[in-house]
Amino acid sequence: MNIEISEVANLPSRFGDFKVKAFKEGHKEHLVIYSKNLDDIPIVRVHSECLTGDAIGSLKCDCRDQLEYALEMANETGGMVIYLRQEGRNIGLLNKVNAYALQDQGYNTIEANHQLGFSADERSYEIVTFILNHFNIEKIKLLTNNPAKVNSISGVEIVERIPIVMQSNKHNEGYLNVKRDEMGHLI
Repeated sequence: MNIEISEVANLPSRFGDFKVKAFKEGHKEHLVIYSKNLDDIPIVRVHSECLTGDAIGSLKCDCRDQLEYALEMANETGGMVIYLRQEGRNIGLLNKVNAYALQDQGYNTIEANHQLGFSADERSYEIVTFILNHFNIEKIKLLTNNPAKVNSISGVEIVERIPIVMQSNKHNEGYLNVKRDEMGHLI
């Protein structure tokens, strides 16, 4: 992998005082937010970018709630959040908005992606192993509901999978059901 790696910087936030480091993989720039007191076996959240949820607070998903919970956990436990630039399950923002428009017409999240010519989930996680190796992390507690994330991380022992279940609302209940029933998420 041809990866550019930034220097380490301080990142004081409303969730705690963190360190940050960026990893540039081609045109994607990923961010690692981690505790200044990184635990020997840290809780790690692999979070894929969701501009509409993370930044704008969309109620169509649970992404922002998961990200904020993960940052709080990282601060409290000496953990890490690996923020991957894979907007819309890696179909990009334009296609994600098009998928939202199809969902407004009654398609579920998977059907909408299929209508646009994509699989249900286009994400990949190879960079995660690279990042964990960079930090010399050999064991983690993975904060996820997604079995694809569990299965995709190699070379690092996952000693525990910690669920990250957020409260549903009337706008994301169907989305969460599809993630559970059709994508195998453990929620």
